[in-house]
Parts: sequence; C-alpha cells; structure tokens
Amino acid sequence: MHLNKQGVRILGIAESWTGRERSILAGVVMRGDLRIDGTVLSHLTIGGMDGTDAVISMFSSLKRSDINLILISGAAIAWYNIINPDRIREETETPVIIITYEDSEGLEDAIKHHFPGDEERIQEYQKLGSRDQVHLKTGYTVFLRRSGIPPETALHILDRFTKDGRVPEPVRVARLIARSVMRSLLTGI
Repeated sequence: MHLNKQGVRILGIAESWTGRERSILAGVVMRGDLRIDGTVLSHLTIGGMDGTDAVISMFSSLKRSDINLILISGAAIAWYNIINPDRIREETETPVIIITYEDSEGLEDAIKHHFPGDEERIQEYQKLGSRDQVHLKTGYTVFLRRSGIPPETALHILDRFTKDGRVPEPVRVARLIARSVMRSLLTGI
C-alpha cells in the first residue's frame, strides 16, 4: 500500500437503517487529498447475514483496481449482521479496517439473546476476535479490527483521513449519503 502518495484511495462504507427490512449501505471512494472519486450503494437485510457479501459486491461493482483499502464503520451492522473482514480481504485482495467508536464488553450475550440458537452468527462474531484500541491525532480513541494491514499502518491511514473528531472522512461522507438515501426511501422522494 502506498500511503504517502497523494492519490491513495480508500473505499469507506457506512450504513443507515430504520425499522424496515433492509439497510442502506453507501460507499465512498476517497483519495488521500480528501477528494471524492466514486460512490456505490447497496442494501442488506436487517438481522440477516448478508453484510459481508454486500461489501464484496459493492467493491466488485466499482470495477476498480486502484482502491488501496476498505474502511467499514461497524462490525455488526444492521442489527447484528456480522461483517467478516478476512473474507472481504481474501475476495477483494484489499486490506480491510473495521472501525468502531465505543468501548464495550462485546456483543455475544446480546446476539444470544436476540438470536437464540444461531450458532453461525455467534461463530462469525467470535471470528472477529478482539479489537485494537488506538488514539487518533485528533485526541479521540477508536477501536479497530484489521485484516491484511499492520496496526501502525492502520493508525497512520486513520490519522491521515480524519480531519477532526473520531470519524474518518470516507465513512463520514458514506454515512451522510446512506442517511440521505434512507430518508428518500421513507418519504417516497
């Protein structure tokens, strides 16, 4: 990964969901100079197990060979739809960072409560392993799961793409797009 080049590109992915059956995923390709260089949309099932497939499909649909990293906001999105960063990295041949923003004891008990007997979901969650706690140059703490990228490189990338606060620009913009699309669907626009 060429982190110092101006044109480094990250695919940032974030979601928006309501009480409906599907969640909107938005992806933003952003260059190192923080210019947006592409977008992609998808959806996934709330409470389903199709999140990893949706991310892989989004990446593939862009038909680009210049994306250096996939940055995903959340490991259990759309009500415990577990993302598998290793599978995404293997199928896209692109490093993956999953970023979360709150410290927690984990989700295993909540998954067992909401999805009793769902061993596949529990196993997928357990595969995620522990998170790395990192401190951004902005003074905020975030938590990472990584695949195909060392911790110091992940922190360097996040510092480069985070202007203020704790949310890196590619996922911040992707979240705004996902929310806008969801609002449009809800209002029928």
